[in-house]
Amino acid sequence: MDYKEAIDWLFGTQQFGIKLGLDGPRRLLREFLAFPKHGVKIVHVAGTNGKGSTCAMIDRVARSCGQRTGLFTSPHLIDYRERMRVSGEMISERRCAELLTKAREICGKLEIHPTFFEITLAVAMRWFREKECELIVLETGMGGRLDATTAVPADICVITPIGLDHTQWLGDTLAKVAGEKAGIMLEGVPVISAPQEPEAADVLEKEANQCRSPLEFVEEPLVGYGIALPGMHQKWNAAVAMAALHKLGLPLTYESVADGLAKVSWPGRFEKIVSNGKDIVLDGAHNPHAAKVLRETWNDEMKPGRGTLIFGAVESKDIAGVFKELKGLTERIIFCKVGTMRGLGCEELVKVLPEGEQSSAEAYGSFSEALVAARNYEGPILIAGSLFLVGEARAQLLGENFLASVQ
Repeated sequence: MDYKEAIDWLFGTQQFGIKLGLDGPRRLLREFLAFPKHGVKIVHVAGTNGKGSTCAMIDRVARSCGQRTGLFTSPHLIDYRERMRVSGEMISERRCAELLTKAREICGKLEIHPTFFEITLAVAMRWFREKECELIVLETGMGGRLDATTAVPADICVITPIGLDHTQWLGDTLAKVAGEKAGIMLEGVPVISAPQEPEAADVLEKEANQCRSPLEFVEEPLVGYGIALPGMHQKWNAAVAMAALHKLGLPLTYESVADGLAKVSWPGRFEKIVSNGKDIVLDGAHNPHAAKVLRETWNDEMKPGRGTLIFGAVESKDIAGVFKELKGLTERIIFCKVGTMRGLGCEELVKVLPEGEQSSAEAYGSFSEALVAARNYEGPILIAGSLFLVGEARAQLLGENFLASVQ
């Protein structure tokens, strides 16, 4: 298959949906010769918010320490190949197509067809092995206990702030969600955690005790370094990332940490873009905890109460909870439908507003229409609610081709 044919086949596997469990991923990784070589360090990161930023920091600082790194994250914003990088570089279209072709052959021989996420993980791990990565950073897709990434044995486990999200899969209480995140712990393997709500911290402590794993909660944000990602929460993410690298024994110096944090990039998370003279901020705040962080960062970085919010979301998200945090953040709200199968219609989005405010909100059937409308108003534009919307917006603003995904 060429690259387009390979991507078309892969995205067609999304019909198999989400299957939580480790037997399938282990079998695929084994058949694909995709487990890491002996001596390769594996960092496994779970949590509700901040996973991607923390992974990006671990990866970038490790590179500043001289490590050859593999970074696996999801979802992508614009290009599928964003999900797998070696020392910051995406896999080539040619090699991606070759590995997907091999994956298709293997999938055809298995009794249960692997999912989109499982195949993507296997392709990434095989490529990381070929490129002789010395340190691999794996971001969980969802949960942890039964996430495909947990099939790869880790040398250190990292847990970022835990909140309610994906409740239909992970449970409707903080304790239940924390139990799924804690499922990445392995016997004797160190665990670094961000500060947690008492209910979540209690679950992590009990799981670590049972696994005989040393658990360390980060108690202070990292200060004294310039971090390329804005927001106080990124100083906490940086503290978690540096604690993990220190625990792994990397030769951290002030210079290597400063260099890595100054150069770290994580698009779509309070990312500022100037387009036709207009200040635009992209942020994939898709749950209440992330929306709270967005509000705090917007108030620090921008002028509260000014500008326009373009908001779109996908089904199964706590939109009402998100809007409790974003209420009054900007002067006006424009709703639009996210361009994926799971995108909520504007009529559903408008319902989250108080009855007296529903008539003042504007609504459009696409992001393109919403952006045209927002440009007519003064002040900055904030685009938030779903990473799928952020990806679509970023592609349009930067003039790139957008490859939509539902996973």
